[in-house]
Amino acid sequence: MIAPRLIIFNNNHMDSSTSPSTKPLYRGTQIIWYLLGILEILLAFRFILKLLGANATAGFTSFVYGATHIFTAPFLSVFRLTKVAGSIFEWTTLLAMLVYWIVAIGIIKLFLMGKTVSTPEAAQKMDAQENR
Repeated sequence: MIAPRLIIFNNNHMDSSTSPSTKPLYRGTQIIWYLLGILEILLAFRFILKLLGANATAGFTSFVYGATHIFTAPFLSVFRLTKVAGSIFEWTTLLAMLVYWIVAIGIIKLFLMGKTVSTPEAAQKMDAQENR
């Protein structure tokens, strides 16, 4: 015979601090920030190496250029290269860094839309949006 279970409902509303979906959302945002950080660091290295006129055949320089080419390729024809005495000021790398940062923020905002909120919390946020 199966014993009946007693289910007790409390009056607490589920909010983001008690929601089971909060931890995966938090981890997801951490992963996005981590991947963005790696990409931004590699792109910053690319920018600095080009600016300082680094030897493109050197191992580290070749690795950085190879790893970042796929991320800068969509932007390569947006601006002309600015060359000064062997140095290249690559505007396209700066543009790529900005675009990927904006995309990461957009993805994180999408993640946060799935966050559980209580009715009072949602009402408060809606009121704040109306008052902008």
